[in-house]
Amino acid sequence: MTGDTNSRRTLTRRQAFAALPAAATALAGTTNTPAPFGAIPSARQLLWHELETYAFLHFTVNTFTGREWGYGDEDPNLFNPAAFDADSILESLAAGGMKAVILTCKHHDGFCLWPSKTTSHSVRSSKWRGGQGDVVRDVAEAARRRGMRFGVYVSPWDRNTGSYGTPAYVQMYRAQLRELLTDYGPIAEVWHDGANGGDGYYGGAKEKRNIDKKSYYGWPQTWDLVRSLQPEAVIFSDVGPDIRWVGNERGIAGETCWATYDPVGEDGGPASPGNVNAKASPTGTPHGSRWLPAECDVSIRPGWFWHAEETSRVKSPRQLFDLYFQSVGRGASFLLNVPPDRRGLIDPADAASLQDFGALLRQTFRVDLAAGSKVTASSVRDKGKEFRAANMVEGGVARYWMTEENVHTAEAVLEWKRPVTFNVMRLREQIALGQRVEEFQVDIWQDGDWRKAGEGTSIGACRLLRTGANLTTTRVRLRILQSAAPPAISEFSLHLAPA
Repeated sequence: MTGDTNSRRTLTRRQAFAALPAAATALAGTTNTPAPFGAIPSARQLLWHELETYAFLHFTVNTFTGREWGYGDEDPNLFNPAAFDADSILESLAAGGMKAVILTCKHHDGFCLWPSKTTSHSVRSSKWRGGQGDVVRDVAEAARRRGMRFGVYVSPWDRNTGSYGTPAYVQMYRAQLRELLTDYGPIAEVWHDGANGGDGYYGGAKEKRNIDKKSYYGWPQTWDLVRSLQPEAVIFSDVGPDIRWVGNERGIAGETCWATYDPVGEDGGPASPGNVNAKASPTGTPHGSRWLPAECDVSIRPGWFWHAEETSRVKSPRQLFDLYFQSVGRGASFLLNVPPDRRGLIDPADAASLQDFGALLRQTFRVDLAAGSKVTASSVRDKGKEFRAANMVEGGVARYWMTEENVHTAEAVLEWKRPVTFNVMRLREQIALGQRVEEFQVDIWQDGDWRKAGEGTSIGACRLLRTGANLTTTRVRLRILQSAAPPAISEFSLHLAPA
């Protein structure tokens, strides 16, 4: 852990969050706080929920060959990003509102972006920086200089090494994880791809190797290793154990998206990385047994690696803005891939789109129009200040509106002396107490009557609704129409996105 100001701030926040799952009473500072409902997030998952928007960096020999999946026989000297500048890359990501970055430290081709002791197929054998370079270290340090968290993607599949498919490779893979998790500071996320086995170079064998995805990697032992080395890191795969794949690479969660999920294998049996019925992943499992929220991965380009011919097809700021609402706005996260080019920099087209997307986010959420409103509710737990409806518009990690015991439907009204104009609504549940709400509606007062402005099902960590047109009113009503337990709403905010 570095000793900079941001690290000290992060530690304080982590300490605060660590108490939430273990002691729900700390949420409101009262012994009267209700018990959590159903599955709840761990401390590391609460920290992950804070990120919401972060970046992927797909970067390896594929950047220079034009491939998406390297075969494993690539000459390490192909990797030569002469102008590589991690600080420049991270500046572009930060301008886009990214709060963390995950680097493809090793893709399926097996080429390591750090001087691994486990293989010669790495930057150590390339002519880049005379074999003395370390992409992982440069990106990790640049991220922390900007207050961004750092994560590692390490492909379980390795098409280069001759030991793939044998027990020796599993030990090699864990040794690679150990290097990354001990030599590069705090790690926020460890990313395991679901692609496992197939054609490859395999030390010159040039053959197809299939493995048993359910048992070959010994995932429980591998995850125990991650936990022992980086206890604050969340682990991603098709089935978690902390973060789940959303089931597509379009960056879109289900309109209803539960943070709880009980994954099932393709054959209906137990699930494992690379073996899951992905049809259920976008929605999750209503009130499932595991807190396993969705991560929505998508690339700013058609491919995951940089290809010159795709520069005209970079997603526009408005497209990214829409994806933000279809991922973060549905309780998931938005993992946007922005691949460096052959220079080792972010392509100007990608950087420009990122910057304008970041500006859209900042302009939209800079002002909360609900702040300062008078708030009343049909039900308040114990009729005390700890659970009053005004908590929704006053902010704070541990503040929320909650209804009386056994009251699962309720409404709260926000009122202003002067009209307000908005087109975006944001709601959050107090997820440290579980995910409860199943249906809600928002109305505005117009022409002497209530008129529907938006509706939804699940809320969870974040729910965003767009009205389509600007709405002007002096009163807004939030109605909880169905909830599995007394609702606990920590935020109801109103915003005006630019035209």
